[in-house]
Amino acid sequence: MKKILTAVAAFIVVIIIGISASFMTEQKDTSITVTGAVGGGKEDFLADPEILGILHDKYNINLRVDDWSNDALIKDTLTTKDNQGYDFVFFSDESFYDYYRKPAAEREAPRLKILKSRIALSTPIVVYSWDSICDVLMSRGIVKRSGDTYYITDMSAMLSYIEKNTKWSDIGIEDIYGKIEIASTDPVISSPGATYYGLLASIMNEGDVDESNIGEVLPKLKDFYKFSGFMNKTPAELFDLYLRMGKGAYPMIVDYEKSMIEFAHKNPDGFTKVKDKIRVLYPSPTLWNSHCIMSFTEGGTVYVDALADPEIQKIAWEKYGFRTGVVGGEYDVKSVPVQGIPQEITSVTKGLQKEIYDKIIEALKN
Repeated sequence: MKKILTAVAAFIVVIIIGISASFMTEQKDTSITVTGAVGGGKEDFLADPEILGILHDKYNINLRVDDWSNDALIKDTLTTKDNQGYDFVFFSDESFYDYYRKPAAEREAPRLKILKSRIALSTPIVVYSWDSICDVLMSRGIVKRSGDTYYITDMSAMLSYIEKNTKWSDIGIEDIYGKIEIASTDPVISSPGATYYGLLASIMNEGDVDESNIGEVLPKLKDFYKFSGFMNKTPAELFDLYLRMGKGAYPMIVDYEKSMIEFAHKNPDGFTKVKDKIRVLYPSPTLWNSHCIMSFTEGGTVYVDALADPEIQKIAWEKYGFRTGVVGGEYDVKSVPVQGIPQEITSVTKGLQKEIYDKIIEALKN
């Protein structure tokens, strides 16, 4: 009898193990691979192991992405190397996202049916500078402090210094050689540089820029471009030089707010060495750089929805400096170590349409 009971027990154990293995296999098989064509500027965010884990465990998604330029996303047929369709596209510039919604122009691939879309990640244009420079600009009424945040409230005066070849010594900064400038990446080949020149166009025009007035602004932008001299090709390179070479070589640079937050998270020791000297200056107005997503399949739509997950949005902000959600934010500025980050960006100018950017870039080339 004892042998029979033992055999029955062993048989039951085998059955349970078999059912468990079958259940685990079925659970594993429910995950789907979602493939996206993505613009630059968010590579580390997309590859973040913690985020990928959340996508798999909560949404049954295995994410795969291919790098595309924004320009290719609107012109070329959206297929992978093995000729498969994409579940979503993830632009790194809102002007291209808006442009894709329009009917395809001649020599552009037909548009795909959009199931769901939204702005997913955003970061404003800022100017990075140094404490002693900021103090002088404050004394001249160009920069003002509100709480812990610094704003360039007179961008026109700042640009006037640059256009008139004013030297740093002319405004009382004797320890920096040369003329006043705000270093940026080249707008002809760099998206951040183009965004900055879009902001300059709005400031020079004293308002929104469109087809009716871009012709008046282009000569001013071309002159400003000539004044700027050598430009770095990538924002990562420019930001690195700013931190490594200091205020003598890079007194002021244009970049995104996210860069300093991401640096502080990745390199806390390096950030500690410079945190009391750096200044984050918010142009008034500034301009958003927004990463926008649109889905073409049900799997892509699941990913679009997943980006609104509170855990993912928390990581997006604290590790990568991307603002998410509605104005005012699904983020807490006190959760990052960078001082002077405002909870809400209120002084913002309207982004330019892609057609306007195209005219600016074409004018700068010639």
